[in-house]
Amino acid sequence: MKYLFRGLGFLLFAAVLSSCGGTETVNAPQATVIPEIPALIPLPAQVSWEDKAYVIPEQNTICYSGEGKEASQWLETLLQKAGLSVSASASNNCGNWKIEQDSSLNSSLGEEGYQLTISEEGVLLKAASKAGLFYGIQTLRQMFPAEIESQSLEDQVVLRHTSIEDKPEFGWRGTMVDVARSFFDLDYLKRHVDRMALYKMNRLHLHLTDDQGWRIEIKGWPKLTEVGGNSSVRRGRSGFLTQEEYKELQDYALARNITIIPEIDMPGHIYAALLAYPGLNCDEYSNLTPKRAIPPAIFEDYNVGWSKFCLENPEIYKFVADVVEEMAEITKGPWLHIGGDEIEDPRYKEFVVKADSIVQSYGKTTIGWEEVTKAEVSSNLISQRWHGKVESVVKDIKVIHSLCTQLYLDHANVTGQENTNNWCKKDGVSLEDTYSFIKDHENIIGVEAAVWSEFVLSDEMMDNRFWPRAIAAAEVGWTSGDKREYQEFTTRLGKHGDRLRALDINFHRTPGVNWGVEKAIPGVFSNIK
Repeated sequence: MKYLFRGLGFLLFAAVLSSCGGTETVNAPQATVIPEIPALIPLPAQVSWEDKAYVIPEQNTICYSGEGKEASQWLETLLQKAGLSVSASASNNCGNWKIEQDSSLNSSLGEEGYQLTISEEGVLLKAASKAGLFYGIQTLRQMFPAEIESQSLEDQVVLRHTSIEDKPEFGWRGTMVDVARSFFDLDYLKRHVDRMALYKMNRLHLHLTDDQGWRIEIKGWPKLTEVGGNSSVRRGRSGFLTQEEYKELQDYALARNITIIPEIDMPGHIYAALLAYPGLNCDEYSNLTPKRAIPPAIFEDYNVGWSKFCLENPEIYKFVADVVEEMAEITKGPWLHIGGDEIEDPRYKEFVVKADSIVQSYGKTTIGWEEVTKAEVSSNLISQRWHGKVESVVKDIKVIHSLCTQLYLDHANVTGQENTNNWCKKDGVSLEDTYSFIKDHENIIGVEAAVWSEFVLSDEMMDNRFWPRAIAAAEVGWTSGDKREYQEFTTRLGKHGDRLRALDINFHRTPGVNWGVEKAIPGVFSNIK
């Protein structure tokens, strides 16, 4: 490995480090070989590299200030996986690893930016908040050998001298996992969160309900999961998250600077709820058109736009309020997603306005698919654009960019890939399509890559759809457009092949990307179509 140097004939020097109790002398080797420039993703806003290297010594001290304790714990874990001894102390200046939380940096770097310096003295990380410090640690993580993701290292690690000042282009850098058509459990979602964090993504949107299944426990309406949690799309998996599991996932994500956004899709895509509580239907099921299924029959097909609440029945708003109240109570993030797509009804706009009002009454901000902005919703609602054809009646509304031609990753990685959608883009959504995002609307607050699970029936298939295209989405969400170039990105991306394999990710080996030599790593998935 280019980064590993033990036994290669080092020159030793004495590094004198000021510590909390005075000074300590650490014998640290100086590399005779400079490691290649790390392939960082996302590409930092500003970075300069020097032809010098810092060899991490056997004994390390982390000193942190302000809110730096959590970052020091992440760093300690990273160094321990490298087989190094580490101690940490709350101090401004005591070791070869310094983590400083400095709120004054907020004006120049924002909440998520950071400064990282690696020199002969060691490593200095500064940021305005815990989020920025966390992202600085992720940048350091990518400078370590890929093997650190799956095993502890036995050899010393060398970091190239650098000065980085970095901050994101957009505050919203997300993925959406559809667990409603086919269920993905807590363990998989945690792994997905870990992967998002490595690439500095910060929003996980869970599509929790649809015609084929209801995936979140609502204690006031228990049949939603007792009945609606037992169905799925054909050959898919059923199941649901209990509220305790949801809260566990949420806290796990928040520790990695990722906020969960739950989606309860309504007033359409609602058959799983209508199956559980038939009283929410109209007489003779006139709200099901055409009648692709009628309670007690489950729906396991793929069609959309045929089910909806009985919108003339005022009782549905009690259901909506009860569900929203429970979701608001267990959700720490500020957003609730109400869906709102693919439905035609004379009372649709009335419903959307009332649902938006209900969400706000419980202290949350509403998100909806772009159709909801045909109604006079509140100006603080966020629109999620997926086809770009709705002319909003509410001006200056914030927009999440999820355009299906670029960010619907249930579509094929390459033309003709099996078990993929193609209704939006017949030839698939390529890695380059995802990377080609350009901000074309002044109100865009970020990007979100979505995978719908009609044909995504296993963990391996979900991996294959997200990765590596989600990495492209991560970079376009973080790195400004004037610094991005596709071919240069693919060169860096290929160098992440070993890391993705070490993380046991069943990623698609995108043609034209040099993914390096495939190695037989126990437990790693083979590539699935």
